[in-house]
Amino acid sequence: MIEIEDIATDPKRVRILDGAMKVFLAYGYARTTMDDIARAADMSRPALYLQFKNKTDIYRAIALMLLSRSLEQAKTALAGEGPFAERMMRAIDEALISMMRAVHASPHGAELLDMKSSLADLVGCWRGRLVEHIAKAVQSEAGRNGVDLAAKGLSARLLADMLLDGLEGMKTRISDPDEQRQAAAALIKVIDLALKAG
Repeated sequence: MIEIEDIATDPKRVRILDGAMKVFLAYGYARTTMDDIARAADMSRPALYLQFKNKTDIYRAIALMLLSRSLEQAKTALAGEGPFAERMMRAIDEALISMMRAVHASPHGAELLDMKSSLADLVGCWRGRLVEHIAKAVQSEAGRNGVDLAAKGLSARLLADMLLDGLEGMKTRISDPDEQRQAAAALIKVIDLALKAG
């Protein structure tokens, strides 16, 4: 089983992944070579091969690094101070919308996103962990407000899944990050209303 949040923080690997991300964004996946990545990481190509077997291995490691950071940011935002809707919006913005800013801004962003099917196992794990964090925050808020979700025909897990499903659908229709934030805020408001007593 892949543990998204348990990514190694070896400085050499992080340097390689950060350099590779810049190269992929600048040239696209297809045109990037292992030499390009080695240069970006300020190391020899043989040294690079000691860390990663090929470009696909590096691409998956970048995805794992970004998804791990995303989960950590969401977890921190949800545990932070302030009203539920503000904490949830921070979590969604930092974990989803802002995370993809550099990819969408790149002329090769579409190519990089088209390859996401090769990351289905990582994305599935990441989504499951994100749902857990959101559901925990929803359950905590319901408890704080004295709301019995089951009596309303709801559950924390159902609301967390609904939020992420809605956000996924929104991304296919809306590409502008500011409009995505507005749509996300509306979805979060609906969930916040479900968590109010009465």
